[in-house]
Amino acid sequence: MNATTRPEPAAANAAHDAILTPTQIRGLKLAKDGDLFPQEAKRWTHLNATATYARTDRFKERPQKIKFLTTTTVNELRELGLIQSLNPDLPPEEASHGITMAGKIWLLKNK
Repeated sequence: MNATTRPEPAAANAAHDAILTPTQIRGLKLAKDGDLFPQEAKRWTHLNATATYARTDRFKERPQKIKFLTTTTVNELRELGLIQSLNPDLPPEEASHGITMAGKIWLLKNK
């Protein structure tokens, strides 16, 4: 019997070996928490994201900031194959994005 191995696709292999900046890592973690949608001013965040408060903030004096990504970071992560457009019919700038299996594996291996 001949033991043959299938070569991995180049994009998936490159995604595993990718070295990400801290901004890209935060963006990938944000995509892991939920799908990203385009907002105003070239920002991407979860759908209907609102400011939240800590449980111990009884009088709601210190809101926690809404986490977001820039379009540049989304494009970089998409080129690496770590996130993908969820609606292929729309242009990438308008479609929502979600994390790919390669992105999940990258997070497991590196952070």
